[in-house]
Amino acid sequence: MGIDIAVHRYTLTSAFGRGLAANRAGLTGGRSALSSYALADGFPCALGRVSGLEDVAIAERLARYDCRNNRLAELALETDGFKEAVAAVIRDVGAGRVGVVIGTSTSGIATTEAAYRSAAFARDGVLAADFPYRETHNVFSCADFVRRSLGAQGPALVVSTACSSSAKAFVAAARLVASGACRAVVVGGVDSLCDTTLYGFHSLGLLSRGHPRPFSAHRDGIGVGEAAGFALVGPPTLFGARGGLHLVGGGESSDAYHMTAPHPEALGAREAIGAALQDAGWAPEDVDYVHLHGTGTPHNDAAEDQGLARLGLAGVPAGSTKGAIGHTLGAAGVCGVAFVGLGMEACFMPGTANTEARDPTFHSDLLLAGRPGVIRRALVNTFGFGGSNCSLALEWRS
Repeated sequence: MGIDIAVHRYTLTSAFGRGLAANRAGLTGGRSALSSYALADGFPCALGRVSGLEDVAIAERLARYDCRNNRLAELALETDGFKEAVAAVIRDVGAGRVGVVIGTSTSGIATTEAAYRSAAFARDGVLAADFPYRETHNVFSCADFVRRSLGAQGPALVVSTACSSSAKAFVAAARLVASGACRAVVVGGVDSLCDTTLYGFHSLGLLSRGHPRPFSAHRDGIGVGEAAGFALVGPPTLFGARGGLHLVGGGESSDAYHMTAPHPEALGAREAIGAALQDAGWAPEDVDYVHLHGTGTPHNDAAEDQGLARLGLAGVPAGSTKGAIGHTLGAAGVCGVAFVGLGMEACFMPGTANTEARDPTFHSDLLLAGRPGVIRRALVNTFGFGGSNCSLALEWRS
């Protein structure tokens, strides 16, 4: 696609805390924000929970949108001056020229879970007639809520491709800008904790028995996290500055090898990463850092390592942040963009929390601990269920 999209403003709320300062501190401190949790059957796992969501107030005009997922979105929107930055762009270009693209996997499904557990459902056997499915559980709920909260009136859509959702949202936003449909786009990823996710991964045998250890020989699964991140993007000329974080390439693939397992020869991963490199016009030696998908599952990590090695990227410093905040699913892509942006600003290469040693059969230059280092060009990898993959090429300009 040959894109050049400026990331004018971004924000992230994760298990590290609310806003960029909290996430920068967690990232550079090398700590894990995961907490221990036990499922109903006693299975021990780890969660990356965002605190304070119970206290988030949703505006009265948007009361029907009130759910954990949209509260998480609102908490992030009101952080790091993000709402104010969007409002300024809306004043400049008009609300109809500002779009919204959100990535999510389960949206507000926790609200429906609660409704099925309610006394009313136990008594009547049906959900209440006024149950706000459209405003909470519906996959479009978050994009609808965000555009109404911000006052954006341009095109709005949701990408739901499991773990690659919000990375693909960046590519979709770039297309909206390139086509002229939007002058600026609010790109986001929001996924909140729910039993459907926890017990779904447990049934697949993909939850770690304890804390996840990405790229370790002893890795045994993921830890589930929740997060919300947003970025205000558009052509560099819109924001009047050429420096800062830019999206310069995006690669997507869909190998459809298996519903939950990656292609054994990393076909989808290689196609997505290779397409991102080609789109950006980079050779492998141009890349300074790779933010790994790095889930901590046996097959996914092995496929990613193989994909990097086959593309000549085995010697590039790489790290996974999922051992620190958990796998945030539909928000994983925007988390990766935010962490890379923070690393670029701080001249810091994020490491891999919880992993003590790399799998000796792997080839990647895995950073166990973060270290000082200049990142000018980086890849953010995300690989979703069903072989729906995306890799983003990010560049820092001074």
